[in-house]
Amino acid sequence: MLTRFAVAPSGFKESLSAQSAAEAIASGVRRVVPDAEIDLIPLVDGGEGTARALAAASGGRLVPLTATGPTGAPVDTHFALLDKYTAVVEMAAVAGLSLVPRDLRDPGRTTTYGVGELIRAALDAGAREILVGCGDSGTSDGGAGALQALGARLLDDQGRELPHGGRELARLRRVDPSGLDPRLARTGIRVACNPFNVLCGERGVARVFGPQKGATPAQVDQLSAGLENWACVLTRDLNVRADLYAGPGTGASGGLGAGLAALGGRLLPRFEVLLDQLDLDARLARADLVLTAEGALDHQTTRGKVPAEVARRAKRFGRPVLALAGTIGEGAHQVRTVGVDAYSAILPAPVTLTEALGRGGEFLTDATERALRMILIGTRLPAGAVRQPVVSGTQRPSSVR
Repeated sequence: MLTRFAVAPSGFKESLSAQSAAEAIASGVRRVVPDAEIDLIPLVDGGEGTARALAAASGGRLVPLTATGPTGAPVDTHFALLDKYTAVVEMAAVAGLSLVPRDLRDPGRTTTYGVGELIRAALDAGAREILVGCGDSGTSDGGAGALQALGARLLDDQGRELPHGGRELARLRRVDPSGLDPRLARTGIRVACNPFNVLCGERGVARVFGPQKGATPAQVDQLSAGLENWACVLTRDLNVRADLYAGPGTGASGGLGAGLAALGGRLLPRFEVLLDQLDLDARLARADLVLTAEGALDHQTTRGKVPAEVARRAKRFGRPVLALAGTIGEGAHQVRTVGVDAYSAILPAPVTLTEALGRGGEFLTDATERALRMILIGTRLPAGAVRQPVVSGTQRPSSVR
């Protein structure tokens, strides 16, 4: 009998935070198993909710402030202080896609300037170690705005300061680092990022994620060329030894990873940095069933997304894993290779995007109930009731979607 459940979802972009998603799944579980023991483990991947989650896990606190948002307008934001000397800067809290109105989604114009302002505020608060969470970005400026906020000057061929935005980077000729905040030299910066995201090339961040942020095909080409120029000039003028073009994580958050790497930041696999602080492995090991979720399950899920990481870890302990998703996209079947036993979309019928986002919690709860009832039917079948198909003379287990 299933009694212990580990609920470990990520957030659903522009719909549900990881905490809200976990609570919605738990509600669905309780409809079927009222006395269930449910361990809520809302997971952060560096994107929305990272600072709040790590502050709660460590007994730290959020520091509110106003900074420059991705469109240049001021936004109310925050960073976290985990202890006296350790801060968490969540780029999505100041430059995330959710902060860009739909009619203003142009990644050629948006900026990471506010990220630099948050880093500077953390330095003002006494931080000596700064963890920067990358994810859910609405920008594609390579971190140029962040460097400008920290004192770097980005100059064109006439020696004039470049305006904000990734579309300006093709005109960059020189980076003047003389005005950079001197405290950066004695501060450790760790960047929690997806190592699969790289800055340049055919799998460069502008080509992979630019369209999601509103870029047209022509803008994708423009942004890609600008980011290549950015990597070249940064490498030369800041004497960077790391590979800013295609190094793991350099494309994180529209290339913010590359910009911070040029300042000496260490680009680290986000789950190594974030999930171990939540004692995730031990909590998964105690569960009879692991439930995870994300907004879209597709070919990118196995490339550093929360459900894939949860499944990999759960399989170390032989725990079954069910993944729920807002949508099922091309290549979703690949998640079985990393340990997801079954997956399902949460939408009961075709709906508008607005309705899907607004009713995400309701749909997720209902989908959890439906899936769990199906699972429990399977546990009640008599032994031998399900016969495995024979394929080419070899007995193979059937797979369910």
